[in-house]
Amino acid sequence: VFSVDTSKLCLCSFCVSFPVSMFLNTLTPKFYVALTGTSSLISGLILIFEWWYFRKYGTSFIEQVSVSHLRPLLGGVDSSSPSNSNTSNGEADSNRQSVSECKVWRNPLNLFRGAEYNRYTWVTGREPLTYYDMNLSAQDHQTFFTCDSDHLRPADAIMQKAWRERNPQARISAAHEALELEECIVSSERWHDCATAYILLAEEEATTIMEAERLFKQALKAGESCYRRSQQLQHHGTQYEAQHRRDTNVLVYIKRRLAMCSRKLGRTREAVKMMRDLMKEFPLLSMFNIHENLLESLLELQNYADVQAVLAKYDDISLPKSATICYTAALLKARAVSDKFSPEAASRRGLSTAEMNAVEAIHRAVEFNPHVPKYLLEMKSLILPPEHILKRGDSEAIAYAFFHLQHWKRVEGALNLLHCTWEGTFRMIPYPLEKGHLFYPYPICTETADRELLPMFHEVSVYPKKELPFFILFTAGLCSFTAMLALLTHQFPELMGVFAKAFLSTLFAPLNFIMEKVESILPSSLWHQLTRI
Repeated sequence: VFSVDTSKLCLCSFCVSFPVSMFLNTLTPKFYVALTGTSSLISGLILIFEWWYFRKYGTSFIEQVSVSHLRPLLGGVDSSSPSNSNTSNGEADSNRQSVSECKVWRNPLNLFRGAEYNRYTWVTGREPLTYYDMNLSAQDHQTFFTCDSDHLRPADAIMQKAWRERNPQARISAAHEALELEECIVSSERWHDCATAYILLAEEEATTIMEAERLFKQALKAGESCYRRSQQLQHHGTQYEAQHRRDTNVLVYIKRRLAMCSRKLGRTREAVKMMRDLMKEFPLLSMFNIHENLLESLLELQNYADVQAVLAKYDDISLPKSATICYTAALLKARAVSDKFSPEAASRRGLSTAEMNAVEAIHRAVEFNPHVPKYLLEMKSLILPPEHILKRGDSEAIAYAFFHLQHWKRVEGALNLLHCTWEGTFRMIPYPLEKGHLFYPYPICTETADRELLPMFHEVSVYPKKELPFFILFTAGLCSFTAMLALLTHQFPELMGVFAKAFLSTLFAPLNFIMEKVESILPSSLWHQLTRI
């Protein structure tokens, strides 16, 4: 339809191509030297920036920008594609899992404030608990030990205010006030002893484990009567249902702490029986993680068959993991081969099937929490564990190693096997913050949360970052140095020539000095024969 004048088109193309060809013909070699030097300089600067960014954040800046910003612009993500939608759903699930893993959990093996934490403060003058940790405990107590109907019972109303108090002495005074109030009206069938007041006194006022156990036994009598009464009335309305839920939490907490008292006082078999009965009576209350208390007690008894049975139930893909689960599984597999394991023999003949299973279990545990081995191998000093932990963080590693180090020492060769194999995990996961191997990527929020949970005098452990190979550093330096020399040679050729001659003369000056000394010492005939040879 449209007609084009070909003569005009050829003329235009000739006019465009002629200046370009004339420009290229007028370029001198100095231009190409400058172009090469400039490109080398820019490449070196980019390489140095990449190296710095990798050292600081553990990932490549160019790769991160390409994946996060350029790929969506270039159409790399198609929302209509089912495979991509599945991938995005998987990424969303992984992000949700990462957020859930940054959640702070109650330490199932937390110590007693009065009998253990306060005693540490009296001896050392240091506070083992942070304000953030104690504030989380206060929130837990208000959640588990109070309900909306507490104002109907005077003692429970006092305890509801006591759990909000920041001053420990004010809390203890409020607990005594609640018990005195109960004694005044104990003749009435409507009222009963306040179980939560005994809990507070056992946790914070008792200075020994035996005294705490005595108070918990009094709390158990009051808690059982409350539980039986609320169990009969739980279906009469939402108010009674909330009371029953609160009384259930109180009763489970008391029985669990009584079992821990028995464990600390050396009655380990009694503690195991109490924990088993508690898990059988309340199987749905998994939030207390009583199975971790049971695992520790069974390891103390060296009852490894029952430990394996508990792991078979709780080390499931659908259940949340913990350092106790992963490292106990690794300990059981290491126990089968650790007494005869030798790194020299293994390097000669290779790993057997049992040894390979043990190493894989250790790698799995280290990937979940990489901070534990340094405490188990005593490369880092232990402190008292906090009342709350962050899974996969330093706080969880401290809590695990504080109670389980003795169990690893009891198994002959287990720590030696851990020492020889745990660092191999990081060769399998070159970029732990972006991609995991057996678990989702290591969460980046752990360091910040651990600094809030752990005391100031403790040096928080961070994820071991992979060091850059020497070749990358050498290449970056050589590239930058070459680019700088090319640029200076192009700008100042005469001056750089003088510098080059001075550098070479200085470099060869010792050699010339040695040659002159040799010539002066050796006979001229001998030196002539050597030069001929």
